[in-house]
Amino acid sequence: MLENELSTQKNLENARNRIMGMLNTSTLKEISDVVYQEALAITNSKNCYVAFVDPKNKDSVGISFSHLTPGCEYYKELGEARFKIRKDGTYGGLLGYSIDTGESFFTHDPKNHPAAHGLPPGHEPVSQFLSVAVKNEEDILGQIVLANPQEKYSQEHLKIAEKIADIYATVLKHYYDGKIPIR
Repeated sequence: MLENELSTQKNLENARNRIMGMLNTSTLKEISDVVYQEALAITNSKNCYVAFVDPKNKDSVGISFSHLTPGCEYYKELGEARFKIRKDGTYGGLLGYSIDTGESFFTHDPKNHPAAHGLPPGHEPVSQFLSVAVKNEEDILGQIVLANPQEKYSQEHLKIAEKIADIYATVLKHYYDGKIPIR
């Protein structure tokens, strides 16, 4: 194994231990903030969005996220960015693609991805985009989105993000089971 791969594996193990150690003493928001920090650090990304699917109404709820639009301050004050599921059962757009399909993906050309429908006014540019669905078997519990890395995303970045999503799935199962509060 290369030195960089060993370092990444060690960072993932440290992240797992840190997050799992929080399960009995922290809120979903506190743990999601750590997932956010670890995902950014391990993938060398500038931006991140950590969300869960609301078990009551199926909204996608961004609970820890980079502030890329003027409206993000409003969401920060609310404590979440909520995206309603559409009548057809999808979320749509590039942000909703991994939740809609259950597939992890990355693109070096987000604005020309088939699912893209543009950025909201005032949104910071997104040069690269990576998204993974957080799953428990086939059930989609949430997602982790990363953007604007220091180096081009690769299959290795996707695998790393999927491993972080596996850790977050354990957290979300605890939340869905009523074992941890949202705030």
